[in-house]
Amino acid sequence: MVKGRSLFSLSGLVLSVLLTACASAPPEAPQKEYVFPPPPDPARFVFETTLVSTAQVQDVDSKSRFRMMVTGERQKGKMMPKPFDVAVCKGRIYVSDTVARRVFVFDPVEGVSFDIGGSRPGILNKPMGVAVDANCNLYVADMSQSRIVLYDRDGGYITAMGGSSMFNRLTYVAVDPAGERVYAVDTGGVGTQEHRVRVFDVANGNHLFDIGTRGTGDGEFNLPRGIDVAPDGTVYVVDAGNFRVQAFSRDGEFLHSFGSLGRQMGQFARPKGIAVDPDGNVYVADTSFGNFQIFDAEGNLLLFIGDRGSSGGPAEYMLPSGMAVDENGRIYMVDQFFHKVDIFRPAQLATTDGYLGAWFR
Repeated sequence: MVKGRSLFSLSGLVLSVLLTACASAPPEAPQKEYVFPPPPDPARFVFETTLVSTAQVQDVDSKSRFRMMVTGERQKGKMMPKPFDVAVCKGRIYVSDTVARRVFVFDPVEGVSFDIGGSRPGILNKPMGVAVDANCNLYVADMSQSRIVLYDRDGGYITAMGGSSMFNRLTYVAVDPAGERVYAVDTGGVGTQEHRVRVFDVANGNHLFDIGTRGTGDGEFNLPRGIDVAPDGTVYVVDAGNFRVQAFSRDGEFLHSFGSLGRQMGQFARPKGIAVDPDGNVYVADTSFGNFQIFDAEGNLLLFIGDRGSSGGPAEYMLPSGMAVDENGRIYMVDQFFHKVDIFRPAQLATTDGYLGAWFR
């Protein structure tokens, strides 16, 4: 009798595996709900999941799934040794990694993962900042090669722009909403005045003009870092050494700045990555604070999320770097120390809504 029940249970297990084989498993829900700001204030963002391995998004065939369930074997995937920046387009997540010398691609909706930058002519040596345009073309700032490499959404090489004569220290990159101009951050160093943003024409790779030089005045930079372009074309640049964010027009005209050195919210200690959401709000990662702060387009503080910590749990950071906000308002935050990308969704967005929502169904 016991033997018969065991065989019946096993057959049921096989059937269950076969029925679910074509779909990638949804991410595990956190043990408790993390909302920001915490109660009693109304929630504006909800922590969804943490991305650490390509195995999390890969579809598994029925045979492999059954073997893993029976043997306890875990699905194999690639970890991120030192992620730096993130860009997202229609549910496809691109994460640059300076140690792996690749851009990792996570597509939980299609159930695929792969990496970009391992073959010529699109080989990468030290990928830093990444950006995407409306067609999901990928732009990668390669510091070692002093060039911006352009790929299609699947990693097919398109072209490159820049070169050793164009940059001292290329770090971050952004592209305008129309996909016409690339804005590349030349962070510079102690011995140069060339702390600037260099602007290129996507169509032909020609250098158009520069924004800024080293200094503390309006439109000047001291070790610029992250950069992003708002839906209205406003260019936001993290002016890290001056502890502020500066805003420019599409053509490089200084508009305004916000932020100062300090330990209070709304101030900065070590600002790094930046992102702009579909409503024009600005998100700034701060490595010293271990968080990111959210501002409106004029620089008024709206909210901060995260804190420094040693466990690497939800919204806990040690070395936050790049970040992105997708078309539906989901936030993606990279932490280099914990080798992860945290994902948050707007509280008014249902878990299964938006491009990434299919992952949670």
